[in-house]
Amino acid sequence: MVMTSPTTATAVNSVLRVPPASPAAAAAYFGASLAFHADVSDVASALAAGGDPGFVVVDSRSTASWDQGHVPGAVHLPTALIPERAAALLDPAVPVVTYCWGPGCNGSTRAALALAQLGYQVKEMLGGFEYWAREGFAFETWEGGEQRAVDPLTAPVDDADCGC
Repeated sequence: MVMTSPTTATAVNSVLRVPPASPAAAAAYFGASLAFHADVSDVASALAAGGDPGFVVVDSRSTASWDQGHVPGAVHLPTALIPERAAALLDPAVPVVTYCWGPGCNGSTRAALALAQLGYQVKEMLGGFEYWAREGFAFETWEGGEQRAVDPLTAPVDDADCGC
């Protein structure tokens, strides 16, 4: 295999056409990203550990969506109702983790913004309810509890820890 210099690689490689950020800039960016986002499996692990996880989970979807399936113990607070209902449902001293349907939906981002504007510390759960269910975590519906098999494209089938 012939190695090319970075100059040659950038001329022919669309990945490196824009050079990577400096290590310091990358550390700042990725560190900030972790301050704003939580992984589905990390949220599930914290909730399953028992006791107070130190945060509350907020489902920002409609009532029909909530009834179809939601994270056990989540607070149902549709994004449009946050300004009028957040103070009655959430403790401003407790961080909030928002979620909506999945990666193709920015409802949890809008909910996180609305809560931050009201003074709440907030993170967004990446993957939303879609990845909660696809990773095989139990959820509640209007009919009761449900759990699906792990999707091998989203989580290890025979191991609770993905290693990341």
